[in-house]
Amino acid sequence: MKSLAELIIESSLLLNQIDEHPDYKALLNKGYHPDLNLGDAQTALAYLLRELDPPSIPAPKIFEIEVSHE
Repeated sequence: MKSLAELIIESSLLLNQIDEHPDYKALLNKGYHPDLNLGDAQTALAYLLRELDPPSIPAPKIFEIEVSHE
């Protein structure tokens, strides 16, 4: 079983892939602007990762997603 920290990091990487996906970008271009966005999800993962005591693995930087409000 993977550690919680590993799952959090994998989730962060998946969110980055979603953010870069052409279908997601197309939704944004069509006006999709949810109240909570991928950046909010990344922040939640970063907070969760910081709460692990002691950290089970060295915590790499969770990537930040730039949110465009066009």
